[in-house]
Amino acid sequence: MNKILFALLLLGFSLNAQTNTYHISFENAEHHEAQITASFPQVKSNSLILSMSRTSPGRYALHEFVKNVYDLKATNSKGAALEVKRIDPYSWEISDHDGTVNIEYKLFANRGDGTYSQIDETHAHLNMPATFMFAEELKHRPIKVHFGVRKDLNWKVATQLKLESGTTYSAPDLYYFLDSPTEISDFDLKEFETNGQTIQFALHHKGTEEEFDQYFDQVKSIVEQEEAVYGELPDFDFDKYTFLACYMPNVSGDGMEHRNSTILTDKESLSDGGMKGNIGTVAHEFFHAWNVERIRPAELEPFDFSGANMTGSLWFAEGFTSYYTGLMLCRAKVNTPKEYVEGLSGTFNYVWNSPALEYYSPVDMSYQATFVDAATSVDPTNWENTFVSYYSYGSILGLALDLSLREKELNLDDFMELMWEKYGKTEVAYKVEDIEKSLAEYAGEQFAAEFFRDHIYNSKMPNYQELFKSVGISLSRDADKFHFGADLTKTDEGLRIYRNTFKGSPAYAAGLDSGDIIISLSDKLVTTPEEFAEQIQNSDYETVKVKFKRFGEEKETKVILKGNPTYSIKLDENASEKALQRRKKWLEAK
Repeated sequence: MNKILFALLLLGFSLNAQTNTYHISFENAEHHEAQITASFPQVKSNSLILSMSRTSPGRYALHEFVKNVYDLKATNSKGAALEVKRIDPYSWEISDHDGTVNIEYKLFANRGDGTYSQIDETHAHLNMPATFMFAEELKHRPIKVHFGVRKDLNWKVATQLKLESGTTYSAPDLYYFLDSPTEISDFDLKEFETNGQTIQFALHHKGTEEEFDQYFDQVKSIVEQEEAVYGELPDFDFDKYTFLACYMPNVSGDGMEHRNSTILTDKESLSDGGMKGNIGTVAHEFFHAWNVERIRPAELEPFDFSGANMTGSLWFAEGFTSYYTGLMLCRAKVNTPKEYVEGLSGTFNYVWNSPALEYYSPVDMSYQATFVDAATSVDPTNWENTFVSYYSYGSILGLALDLSLREKELNLDDFMELMWEKYGKTEVAYKVEDIEKSLAEYAGEQFAAEFFRDHIYNSKMPNYQELFKSVGISLSRDADKFHFGADLTKTDEGLRIYRNTFKGSPAYAAGLDSGDIIISLSDKLVTTPEEFAEQIQNSDYETVKVKFKRFGEEKETKVILKGNPTYSIKLDENASEKALQRRKKWLEAK
């Protein structure tokens, strides 16, 4: 949101501009229900259209939250019933009012993550688009919301919304309101001050104070290292940023950025692997406070709550953020350099061994978000062969760009700071070509043109062998090991191929496909995936006979094995002193 506009909205609010109000309570929390009322005064139009959002900030697919709304009623200022007419799957028309429209409805909510809402006896985890109806024509009005907390459950409120009094909060407009998730529970809270702003961490969990202390120390280190990349924190609205963490067994793992807050959910408690397993999401989502929330793709500004949102910049917005996720954990000393470098292998292999690069560039992969970002469908897809996540693709390209810049005695940190100065602090949305222009400004026109031509608009692999060597890292393949190319799971009938075989793999070339049941290899029965892998590696021949069942009919094919395409990334103990110094400068804390 433009800072001047935000200031004007706050001024309007302070001058008692007409305010839409909401009230939500949770008397039937054990059955995942909320009771919601809202009031829209001084409506000037003859009919007021009320809608539920179809998507949520930070998501690019449709979610159709309206399916969990029911028992809608409307009245005027005197309490007289008004006609409610359903005009499309997402909206209602309310006519013949007297200038005031009051509504009440019930909401069912039972998925705790970064997109949906969840209500039960442990908490009210609220994503606003999944919870509250709104009137598009009144979107510029301020909003007040009162949370009817369950005092018998010791519930409190954590949110980026502005506290008015008690459990009543406000937002300057509808957009800010819908972008303000709220955790209501018996959470623990820690905070620290940095450069005049407060960083809060609200943690809903069943762990100990000591575990939270240890975790919060890591959070502070991450905040410091990410601030060092950009040279400063954003100016958070109301001088506050809030992590809304819910590590409970009833939620679904997720992370979702917002303007001055983020949602963090996972089933793992801090004592059950979450101390290590959840901290990466903290690093990723806080980096978004700069990259995506303020350094923002033009196609997402403003965010469209009525349809899917698409941009070709997710390789940068999400992918480069993913690159910095691992790097920040290393610089914050949450992970060692060895853990960080060796941990690159999984993402690296996923990207560069994917047949999907034949079809789409990173920009094209970004366009697929509408269909893959928590989207749902019932028909099978061929994603194994046609899609690489823009998170992973962009992450590995961010690594390549950083190492390429460091060969020129430059670095990606300074480039990100330049993007922050040009597009983040000013909150002027960018397009893909603006990233290229900024890179040309920073590193030279030829460098930028070649990088974008080869790796952003096309899918050419950078020369990682030389790039890794420049920072004392080795890249190798064990081609002596055989590769089959199918993912198997044990069933009563045999080993079932449970997803599409990869184009170019031995299994694909032999005609094997998802759903096939493998019975034997070269006339030897195989009953477990481990036994299958062992027989492949111990095969005396490059060609193996495979018996399998398809649609109940037994078949046979020959599979010509290939060398294992998997890359291994490790610290090079024999690296030059120059490479070691460059690696240290890359990975050490700022």
